[in-house]
Amino acid sequence: MFTTYSKSFVGFAIVLLLAVPSHVGAKVEWSIQKTLKTGEPPVDVAVSPNGSTIFVLTGNGNVLIYDREGKLDDTIKVGVHVDQIRVGPSGEQLFATSRQNQTVEIIALNFIRKINVVGSPSKGRTDAPVVLTVFSDFQ
Repeated sequence: MFTTYSKSFVGFAIVLLLAVPSHVGAKVEWSIQKTLKTGEPPVDVAVSPNGSTIFVLTGNGNVLIYDREGKLDDTIKVGVHVDQIRVGPSGEQLFATSRQNQTVEIIALNFIRKINVVGSPSKGRTDAPVVLTVFSDFQ
């Protein structure tokens, strides 16, 4: 009824099914979205409350600041004594702790962003610096 070829194929299929791990009982599906190449050994990671900024503390005492796409925006030198970082609830402070020094350094963050004004009406020098202030405490 079954040819030798059919028997070999069925045997191979059974062995293959037994050899491949099954994820039928898995409760979480996951995948790696992006890998940040820090160039330095990472020690800690913190993310801004809105998810737009990723802070990576390295073993060399730097905090690498990445945007949500994984592009390195800036680096802050905090020192090798810092062993942990946390972002404040507004995203405008970084807390750097040191077990060695028994300290918490509170670092104010002011992000400088470029605004494209090409083609917009203007008065005065086109390269003049502009400061925008956001008042977010109104009720």
